[in-house]
Amino acid sequence: MSTKRTAAIIVAAGRGLRAGTGGPKQYRSIGGKTVLSRAMEPFCTHPDVFAVQPVRNPDDADIFDQAVCHLKYHTPVNGGATRQASVRAGLEALAEHAPDIVLIHDAARAFVTDQVISRAIDAALITGAAIPVVPVTDTIKLVDASGAIEATPDRSRLRIAQTPQAFRFDVILEAHRRAARESRDDFTDDAAIAEWAGLTVTTFEGDAANMKLTTPEDFAREEARLGAMLGDIRMGTGYDVHAFGDGDHLMLCGVRVPFSRGFLAHSDGDVGLHAIVDAILGALADGDIGSHFPPSDPKWKGASSDQFLKYAVDLVAQRGGRIANLEVTMICEAPKIGPLREVMRARIAEITGLPQSRVAVKATTSERLGFTGRQEGIAATAAATIRLPWDTTGNTTGGSN
Repeated sequence: MSTKRTAAIIVAAGRGLRAGTGGPKQYRSIGGKTVLSRAMEPFCTHPDVFAVQPVRNPDDADIFDQAVCHLKYHTPVNGGATRQASVRAGLEALAEHAPDIVLIHDAARAFVTDQVISRAIDAALITGAAIPVVPVTDTIKLVDASGAIEATPDRSRLRIAQTPQAFRFDVILEAHRRAARESRDDFTDDAAIAEWAGLTVTTFEGDAANMKLTTPEDFAREEARLGAMLGDIRMGTGYDVHAFGDGDHLMLCGVRVPFSRGFLAHSDGDVGLHAIVDAILGALADGDIGSHFPPSDPKWKGASSDQFLKYAVDLVAQRGGRIANLEVTMICEAPKIGPLREVMRARIAEITGLPQSRVAVKATTSERLGFTGRQEGIAATAAATIRLPWDTTGNTTGGSN
C-alpha cells in the first residue's frame, strides 16, 4: 500500500545539550555528513513522500541551509519551546497542503531507512495511528525515589518507541490543537498525544539501527561503526596546468591571488582545484574533470572551480563514502605559495566540508627549468584518499569508467 499524499515533518529545533559540546547535535558531522542531512534525506528521496516540512530553531537558519542545501524540502518553519510545540508548528504549516498521512520524525535519528518509512506509511493507512517499535532485550526494573526496586515488568510486553510516528493528518492535527487549547504541553511523543485524544495507536516493526543520538558516547559509537563499514580505501592522483595570459589575478586553490598575469583557461583556471577534482574522480574510477565538465561546453566559460570540487565531493557522498585526505602541490616560481598556504587550506576545507587537518597544500619550484621555470604558467599535482563501503557481495559501490 502507498499514497502520494504522505508528508513528513522533521523536528530539528532542539538544542541537544546532553550530546556535549559542539553545538546542536543535528548539525554535527557523523560519518562525513551532518546528522540532519542523514535524517532528512531518506524522506526527501522516498517516492511516496510528496512534502518534507522541517522545523528548526530560528537561530539556526544559516547552518540549517548549509547542512541540507542539496535536498528538496518545504520552507522551514520555526519551532517552539517544546518538541510538542515544534511538531504543531510543522502540522500547521502543512495544513494548506492537506496530506492524507503525516510522518513525524526526530532529526536526532540519523539512520532511518526507506523500509521503515514505507512500513510507517502502510501502517498509518491501515490503522490511522502507528509507531515503530523494537523489543526490549534487557530486564527492566521499576524503582522508587530511593533507588529501591518496586517491580520487574514483563519485558515481553515492553517496546522501545522510535520515529517516524505515522498518523492520519487531520486526526493528529486536531489532537495537537486540542492539547494546545487545554494547555497540555507535557507529552514526550506524538503517540502519547494520540492516546490522550482517545486514538488507538498500533505498532509496527522498527529498526534497532534507527537509534536516537543523545550522548557523546552515541556519537563515538556510531562514528566507529560507520568508519568500520568504509573498508574500501581508494587513492587517486590528479594533474593540471595552465599558461599565463593577460590579467591582474590568479585563482589558486579557491583563493583570489593578486598577480601581474591571469590564466588562459576556459573556466577560472584554478589548477589547484582542478588537480584535486581529478584526484577524487580517479579514486572513484569515474573519468576525469574534462569528461564531467567539457571545455567545449560554453556553460563552463569563466566558471568558478569551487563548483567542480563540490560536485566531486558530492559524488563520493552519493556512493556512501567519505574523503579521508586531500593533498595538492603547486609547481611555480611565482607567486609565492608559502604565505598563502593556510588560507588555501582553509578554503579547500570550506568547499569540501573537511576538517582543515585533512587538507595539505604544498609548493615547489622547478629550479627554473621548463615552462614553469620560465614563468610561462603554473602546474599542480594532487592526491586524494577516499573510503567507500563494500556491498554485501564484497564488491565496492564505486565507479564506472
